[in-house]
Formats: sequence, structure tokens, C-alpha cells
Amino acid sequence: MKPEQIAIATVSTAPKEPLEQRLAAYSAAGFRTVELQLGRTKEWLAQGRRTKDLLNLLESLHLKCCGGFECAIECFSDLQRRRKNHALLLANARLLAELGGGVMVVGTDGPGENVPVVPYPSMLNRVGKTLGQVARRFPASVSLAVEFNWSPLVKSLRSAVLAAQAARHPRVGVLFDTAHYHCTSSKWEDLNHTSGPLIKHVHVNDMLPKPGEYSNCNRDRVLPGSGQGCLDVKGIIQRIEELGYKGYFSLELFNEALWRKPSSKVSSAMYRAMAHLCG
Repeated sequence: MKPEQIAIATVSTAPKEPLEQRLAAYSAAGFRTVELQLGRTKEWLAQGRRTKDLLNLLESLHLKCCGGFECAIECFSDLQRRRKNHALLLANARLLAELGGGVMVVGTDGPGENVPVVPYPSMLNRVGKTLGQVARRFPASVSLAVEFNWSPLVKSLRSAVLAAQAARHPRVGVLFDTAHYHCTSSKWEDLNHTSGPLIKHVHVNDMLPKPGEYSNCNRDRVLPGSGQGCLDVKGIIQRIEELGYKGYFSLELFNEALWRKPSSKVSSAMYRAMAHLCG
């Protein structure tokens, strides 16, 4: 990982803090790239602001947007609900394109109680088909990355790969997250020449030293290099790069102890944690 590939997801710091304060703290700490929580970003824009205002704010802080996330993609709900969900994703993709962001992260829904269970891999094929249908409507600059373990169906790196392959679209791929890698049945050998080219974006975090099945994939995230974690984060990054990945590595934490502190107090430590993974 190179310094220019370092990013931070805005969800990583004090959720109730104004967006301007968080962005300013990231910039002061050394970050130059952010991944936006799109729901909160749209709330900020709804306060009489335009996309241009956010672009100007980012530029003034020497920041740029690499992507964002808000919700799951619906593949199994009724037609009216799917259309509403897909329209939301399309609007978000257009917003990202205006901001210069290149990747939208999504989870997926599942079949629900009223849908007959069909043999594997039909369900994953349906997810993939939906991903492809939606991605085809996105601006050409925005890719769609499905996150494994944010779904009742896509529960591992392997199943995310199968869903992305079923999309049959070059801008549909996989979001790789070290926390979800630890907490699922994903294995080192799953990081291979089949999965590698499909990785569109990477979330970085370390995890408390618990077996994956006893870990909470959100609450148990800790800073890489803090001495609290158990993952070989640098080794995982190196493996992903060996497979050809050249995108961003975005720090994403849901750590309540860090959330309780102002962004200005924790962002420098966050940047140093990412910088130590470089080289």
C-alpha cells in the first residue's frame, strides 16, 4: 500500500459530529481521501447546500472522495419496493459521480420467508443478475462492490465472488473487509487469481483476539497496529496487492471508544495506523 491509497470512511469517527469538523480533522491528520456515508452526506446537503458546496469544502481541505455507501441492494422484495431501492442506488451513484467517487458499496437482501428456497447457486445468481442490472444504469465512472457478510446470502468472499461473476458486468465486483474476512468462513486460499481481479474496494481494520464465530464484526474492530488486534493486516494487504489490486484502502471502524472522542483527537492516530501499513 502506498500513502496515496490511504482513505478513511467517515463512519469511523464521532457519528453525531458535524461533517465539516470530521473532514477538517481528517485533513489535518494527513488523510487526502474519504469514503462517505451517503445517508449523512445527503442530510448535510439537504440543509440548503448543493453538491458543489461539498466539492468546494473537500477541495479547500485538500480532500477527495473515493466512494460511499448507504444501504443494501434489494433483489427479492416486491417489484415496487425493488424499483424504489434501485432508484435510490442510482441517485446515489449519480451523486458519487458528481463528487468524483468511483465505488459504491452495497450489501444485499435475502429471499424472506415467503420465497421458496431453491438450490444453490440459484439465489446467488439472482443477486448477481440484479447487481448487473443496476450497475448498467450507473454512470460509467462508478462501480458496484458487494460486501460479504452484509447479507443473509452473501456470507463469505467465495459467495461474493460468485454473485459478482453472475452479474456479468465489468463494474460489478467485491468489497473486501478484513473484519468480515475474520468473522466468516473465508479462507486465505480464497484470496486467489479468481477473487483478486474482482476486488473493487478494501476496508481496513484489525479485530480483537477472539475466534471469528465469537466476534462481532462491527464492535470488535480496533485500529491496526494498536496492539489490541489479532490479524495480519499488512500481510492481507500485500496479498491483495499481489493479485493486482491498485485501489484505495479505507479505514472503517465502528469502535465505540473512538466514537466517544472528537475526530480532532483520534484522526492522527488513525492516519498513523494506516501509514504504518505502507511499504
